[in-house]
Amino acid sequence: MFSVTVRDHLMVAHSFRGEVFGPARRLHGATFVVDATLRRPELDDDGIVVDIGLVTRELGALVAELNYRNLDEVPEFAGVNTSTEFLARVIADRLVERIDARGRGLTGVSVTLHESHVAWATYERDL
Repeated sequence: MFSVTVRDHLMVAHSFRGEVFGPARRLHGATFVVDATLRRPELDDDGIVVDIGLVTRELGALVAELNYRNLDEVPEFAGVNTSTEFLARVIADRLVERIDARGRGLTGVSVTLHESHVAWATYERDL
């Protein structure tokens, strides 16, 4: 299996509902390093997994839609705890759509959001 990973970063504000979140129930900021990995079993006719420039541009564009936003105010996230895990899935699903991953012969995607040097979450799925 071959893979390509591109990296970006994201800064948001949000709060959580539920006792498990303790002080994070209050509005707070979060800065994430975002790693998006795309997979395929064989290289394409150009000898690559996917055009890194394309993935970098599209990841940057979708991250820009969320960057410097209070996620509590984003209508599509109303009533949702925008946890690191949840955001990893949102980014993965949006990236797959933006680059037409299936149409490019890609077979898997994973997105990891690094909250810090000691904690991160990943969402991974087959295409």
